[in-house]
Amino acid sequence: MSGILDFHNHVIPGVDDGAQTAEESVRALKAMARHGVTHVVATPHFDGSLTQRGAAAEARLEELDAGWARLQAVIDQVPEITVHRGAEIMLDTATPDLSDVRLHLAGGTCVLVEFPFMTVPPESARVIAYLRAAGLIPIVAHPERYSGIQPGSNLPVAWKKAGGYLQVNGGSLLGRYGKGPKLNAEDLLARGLGDYLGSDYHTRGSPQVREYCTWLAERGGEEQVQLLTQSNPMRMLRGESPLPVMPLRSGATGWSRLLPWKR
Repeated sequence: MSGILDFHNHVIPGVDDGAQTAEESVRALKAMARHGVTHVVATPHFDGSLTQRGAAAEARLEELDAGWARLQAVIDQVPEITVHRGAEIMLDTATPDLSDVRLHLAGGTCVLVEFPFMTVPPESARVIAYLRAAGLIPIVAHPERYSGIQPGSNLPVAWKKAGGYLQVNGGSLLGRYGKGPKLNAEDLLARGLGDYLGSDYHTRGSPQVREYCTWLAERGGEEQVQLLTQSNPMRMLRGESPLPVMPLRSGATGWSRLLPWKR
């Protein structure tokens, strides 16, 4: 397992609930390298509503600039990983102005977005369509974790129809966030809706990349591992749409029997 690109993590020091110091950032990146990660797009939290308050947005971006500079000062300590800049944008407004390239993944046209407080607002697909109309490619972070999402839910389908893509947290497959997100993550992969896997690593404990890749491979998902963690993230880096990911079959493990829509 090598060549993994992780574009959902919190390794920029001192800007959010992830790494607090440059030393912690270095330790986290070294841990990710041990798990086969070779490229990282660092994605600190950013509230989309700030873009409607110009001075507040610029102040927050200056904080992120300073954190990025601190990371750049130590990045040569982890030569195994190439690090790019991005953000995880909270869609706490339906019309965010995401034109500043500092908010884009690796300065391209893709943006990593999340809904506020792990809840999905009404007509959530509309903001996905709004971003797409603005020339951006929205990628919804951890769709399996939102309140109200259940196996078989149509909301992830609606987000994709509106022009978005889906980044599942690999840790959800391992039960990191509880039974509900685990079943939802399995559902998304079983329906072929997931486009990317990410770590959402906050620099504490293990990034678990090796573990969730192994989890998939042991269930006959070697091709899905390649697409979800390598090919499609690299296509994102080039501003290309992800390749379709075949539905994950249950094989002999029997985990699909636990899913309500399979009964």
